[in-house]
Order: sequence, then structure tokens, then C-alpha cells
Amino acid sequence: MAGIAGIARPGQATLVGQMLDRLAHRGRATRRIIETQQATLGVVAGSDQVVVKTDPTGRHMVCDCGGNERLASAQVIGGKLILVRDAFGVAPLYYGHTDDGALCFASEVKALLEATKDVHELPLGASYDGLLIETHFRLAPQMPVDEPPEVVAAELRHRLAGAVESCIGNGEIGSWLSGGLDSSALAALARPHVDHLHTFCAGLPGAPDLAFAAEVAAFIRSDHHEVVVTVDEMLAVLPEVIYHLESFDALLVRSSIINYLVAQAASDYVPAVFSGEGGDELLAGYEYLKSLDPAALPDELIDITGRLHNTALQRVDRCAAAHGTLAHVAFLDPDVAAYALQIPIEYKLRDGIEKWILRLAMDGALPERVLKRTKAKFWAGAGVGDLLARYADAEITNADFRRERRLSNGWMLDSKEEMLYYRIFREWFGALADLSWMGRSKGAPQVPV
Repeated sequence: MAGIAGIARPGQATLVGQMLDRLAHRGRATRRIIETQQATLGVVAGSDQVVVKTDPTGRHMVCDCGGNERLASAQVIGGKLILVRDAFGVAPLYYGHTDDGALCFASEVKALLEATKDVHELPLGASYDGLLIETHFRLAPQMPVDEPPEVVAAELRHRLAGAVESCIGNGEIGSWLSGGLDSSALAALARPHVDHLHTFCAGLPGAPDLAFAAEVAAFIRSDHHEVVVTVDEMLAVLPEVIYHLESFDALLVRSSIINYLVAQAASDYVPAVFSGEGGDELLAGYEYLKSLDPAALPDELIDITGRLHNTALQRVDRCAAAHGTLAHVAFLDPDVAAYALQIPIEYKLRDGIEKWILRLAMDGALPERVLKRTKAKFWAGAGVGDLLARYADAEITNADFRRERRLSNGWMLDSKEEMLYYRIFREWFGALADLSWMGRSKGAPQVPV
């Protein structure tokens, strides 16, 4: 994890320095500004990251890169500033143009706003030269493999284990552990390669995640850390969460508060962690998928996987980056994802059991109770439930909700909870007229005016 920023204009070290100031949390060990004849590029990073690369012709590239093909980069080629983003959008990257037309970019919106209010998210798997967006990768359903489930499960586990091992490096790594199948699988696969694997779970008192995570930690013998929080503590960090998250989407913010707190705890012990995003989307982990026509499932999985870049992956990136750590999402490793797209739908959903093939792949490596655990939303498993929604209902009157619900860009706030978050967002970033760069959770509840 690193932070990059820059502008397609030389002699802009002061401006790029201001942009890097807004990204300082993404890495305090390295800070560099590079000036070329066509651009000024900047980067902040942690101590062990290679974030400035020079090709044989002497051209410099700044990047936010890491395991599992995470990449957001900027480089001057042929006199043009070229921006590139990875296939799943694991690394964030935004761009815009100044009032006089200069292309500028940054890892987070807050940094880009130092140069322009013209904000756009670079699409996943794409490059941009200031004029043309070129897509190099596009998610699409694949021809299913014709193998028995035992063979498919073994191959899935092999690829996932390889993706995990490739991220471990010097062994200073931990795992966010909710006690769900995905995060538990990654922790279990990492454990043999780490002398002391630190695992971290957060939740309100009595939250299901705390009990499941403790069971997994005992089973794999990790050094486990629990963060038990109160509603008051959640409300206290809410402004920080929204500042780093750069969103007021209700479901995204709700799940990010606990993620933010567990990331804070992890940063005291390790510079990097594993996170289980991508497993539910690639392997059919959501309850609602069971109600769909099986013929529609491949396209639905492609759709929800393609939405990760500015929803769940944004949560993971911002919560980790806020505390100067890197989160690895091994399910989105290219080798894992490519194979997951070829797994037959009947192996993903079988006899009403979601992610059936992953449960088969991890049989014996996790407690039986965890292998059979059904999907719980991050905020639900952590015990948050509708606590924040009830708080918002008490804080915002019906009249205020009706009056303020429609934003200047035409969006409608879905609930009083979302209005609560939007008010905080507006305090940080102002009433931005264009919010097209912001993701919205699919299926968010709609409340009538």
C-alpha cells in the first residue's frame, strides 16, 4: 500500500507536496517527488515497498503495488502521462483535469481535490493518457471446467495457498479474522508459513464473529487479538472513518467502522494483513443468490465482482491505509480468480449450500462449525445490526429527512442513517456537485419520502 499523486506539468512540486500531505497516512517511511519535462510525480509509502521504478530508458514510474497484482501507477511515456489500474481495482486511483486542462491524479479523492474538483475513478483494468481510456481486462463468464468436485477443490486450494504464500514475504503479516469462511481460509493457509501469525477480530460484546474467530484462532494456533467495542466508541470514530472512506453509502460505512477499528489494532503488530474480499463474489457466498435462476448466476457473479472496486475493496483499502498497513486480497489473485470463474455453478451452490466448493477445499483445515457457517454481513456478524440506523432515526427528524434527502446531483439518500453519514461527509469534503466517482452498494434499501 502506498499513495501516489501528480500532475502532467513540470515544476509543480509545491502542489504535489500538498497532495502527498493528504496521503501521508498511506506511508510515512518514504516520500519522493520526481520532476520530469512533462510531469511532476509524487509518492508516499512504507519502508519495505518498492514504489518508484525506473525502466531501461530512464523513465520513472510511481506506483501503489503489492502482492496479488495490486497496481495503480503513473509514468510519462512518449511525452504523455499514462495512468494504469489493476484488473479488479484493488488499488484505488482517481484522475481529473485542472481548470486549464492539465491531467492530475491521486490515490484518494481528498488528495485530488487539492488540484481540481473534476474527479473521476479510473476504471478497473484500464489505462488513461489524458484523452483515451483503454480497457486491458474485462470480467466475463468462462467455460466451466469438466472435472469432478474433488479435483476442482484441490486445484482451488492449491492456487489459493500459492496466492497466500506469495504475499508473506519476511513473515511479518497477520490476518483480519471475522470467523467467516473466507477470512478463516486465508488465515489457515498462511499459518504454516508464519512463525507467529497474528489474527484480529472486532465486534460488540457477544457478537457472533468474536466467538467464531476465537475458535478458528485456537484451531490454527494463531496469536489472536480481540477488539470489543461499544456504540459510543463506534460513534467517536465515525468522522474519521468517513474521512478515510470517502463515502456516505450507508451499508459501506456501517461495515467500515468495525473494519477501521480492527485495522487500527492490527497496525500495532504487523505491516500487512490478509482480508477475505472476493470469495463471496467469485464463489457465490450470498444468500440472495440461491433465489436466482442458475442460468443467471454466472452473469450475476461477474456483476458483483465488478462492483468491488469502489465498495468492499474501497473499505479494505481505506481502513488499512488509514493506519499505514497493506491488505492482501488473495481471492482476487489472478490465478485464483481465473480458476474461480471456471468452476461450475453447481459446485459453488450445491444443495442450498453457498461456496460449497470452498468448504470442500478447506475440509480438515478449519473447525467443522466454521466450515458450516453461513454468510453474515460484516456489520451483522460484528454485532452492529441496526444500532446505527436507530441512532440516526433519533438524531434526524422526518422533516429534515424529507427536506435534505435529495442531493444537488439528483441522488436520493436511502435512509436517515445515510443522511447522518452524508452530513459528516459534507463537513469534510463540501457539497460536491459531482459524485459519479462514488460507489453505491447494490440492493441498498430505499425509504419512501
